[in-house]
Amino acid sequence: MPPRKIYFENVRVGDELPAMAKSPVDRVQLARFAGATNDYNPIYVDEVHAKSLGMPSVYAPSLLGMSFLGQLVGDWARGASLKKFTVKFIKMLWPGDTLVCKGRVSDRHGDAGRYFIELDVWAENQKGELVLKGLSTLQVYFSSEDENRQKAGQPPLLVQVQRESILAKPAEGAAVKNNGGKKPRPAPTPKKAAPKKAAAKKKPAAKKKPAKKAAPAKKKKKK
Repeated sequence: MPPRKIYFENVRVGDELPAMAKSPVDRVQLARFAGATNDYNPIYVDEVHAKSLGMPSVYAPSLLGMSFLGQLVGDWARGASLKKFTVKFIKMLWPGDTLVCKGRVSDRHGDAGRYFIELDVWAENQKGELVLKGLSTLQVYFSSEDENRQKAGQPPLLVQVQRESILAKPAEGAAVKNNGGKKPRPAPTPKKAAPKKAAAKKKPAAKKKPAKKAAPAKKKKKK
């Protein structure tokens, strides 16, 4: 039976990857990983040296946890091409820790015959604490027909695809549904303030005419 492959047409945003539980980290694994990566930092393999630096014991290199998440993506994304893989480390990984790796589809989009799937991946320890998280971008064929066409030297299958993201805003229909089936009322239009009437111009005060002076009294002639 041929191995299962993923195609763009069969993947939806929100799909979860099967969880992958790893065996407890032990010192033999740390020593083997140091040999595989050629990283012989004594903090990973020398117990005495680690305790001299104030550590309770040796601890795992960050690349070990990253490789666990890479295994999760690789097991799920059969037939895909890995385009991007980034990881952020949250907590240290100690001997005896058991990691459970998880993931989900967070975005899907395509353009000009190229189709992409984005994954959110993370790992939790036996206490349920987040140890590391990452993002992965995969390029996939749209369908088995698209794969056969391209492998035969033909152009890719062109399909108009609307981008879907787990961070996308809810559609208007969803908003109506959450409002008890009633359409949201539009916000009232603010009323325009009535224009202020121009102040009436004051008429200049009429000038007062100067009062007439009284005529001097005539003197009476003496007889």
